[in-house]
Amino acid sequence: MNHRLIIALPLAAVLALPALAQTTSSSQDQSQPAATQQAQSSSTDSSTGNATGKAPLAAPSREGFWGRVNPFARKKYVQRQTEPIRDRVNELDELTSANSKQIKDVDSRATAGIKLASDKANEADQHAIDAGNKATAAQQSAQQVTSRVQNVETVVSNIDQYKASNQTEIRFRSGQTVLSKDAKDALDQMATSVKGQRGYIFEVQGFSSGKGQTAITTSQKMAESVVRYLVLTHDIPVYRIYLVGMGNAPVASDDASKTKRINGGRVEISLLKNDLEQLSSNGSAPAMSTDQAQQPK
Repeated sequence: MNHRLIIALPLAAVLALPALAQTTSSSQDQSQPAATQQAQSSSTDSSTGNATGKAPLAAPSREGFWGRVNPFARKKYVQRQTEPIRDRVNELDELTSANSKQIKDVDSRATAGIKLASDKANEADQHAIDAGNKATAAQQSAQQVTSRVQNVETVVSNIDQYKASNQTEIRFRSGQTVLSKDAKDALDQMATSVKGQRGYIFEVQGFSSGKGQTAITTSQKMAESVVRYLVLTHDIPVYRIYLVGMGNAPVASDDASKTKRINGGRVEISLLKNDLEQLSSNGSAPAMSTDQAQQPK
């Protein structure tokens, strides 16, 4: 009897195991929809916050009693369980690659925009420098023109004001009108100093001893010999020479209260200049520098 009882108890336990597993499975099946609904509602609420826009992975489902208590998992079972994870990992890799590409594109566009802005700023700075240089050049030109106009006004106002620049005296023997070598040398030196210049005149005054018209005629002839030499030898224009025969007019001495008369004859030649030559030299200086600047190097 005891032996039969010992054998019956294990047999009853073996027979009760399927019933217990079925009861557990049914209770699990009843609780699983509620858990599934709760997971779906939570996944719906949180799906909007995921990077992929998909619902989070759900816990793997239990496949009956042996799915939980079987310690040996099959290869297909493992692949089936890990396949959703691999898909999500691949999606994350693709999303990371797309984000990296977008970041690089944004960075390249930002770099190009910064370079373009820098180039525009440099170009604007160069234009500002050029404008400043042009303004400075214009100001200098305006100052030069103003100075030039002032010089012209001064010259025009003093165009008839001649100042003595050089003076010489030629002596003649009584009754003689021929120029000596010393006289010609003195005239050569005076005429050479005005070669190529403007704004000058020669004042030639003849003086002769004697009385009346005879002295005037003799002084006129001596002055004419000087004028003739200047015109023929040095090409001095006639309109730049003013000749007058003074006859035996008294000559002022060092003492203003006394006058003296001369013996024989003499001619005074005075070189007179105005500011026209100075104006001409100031105007030709820039032109000369321009010509020099145009010469090939």
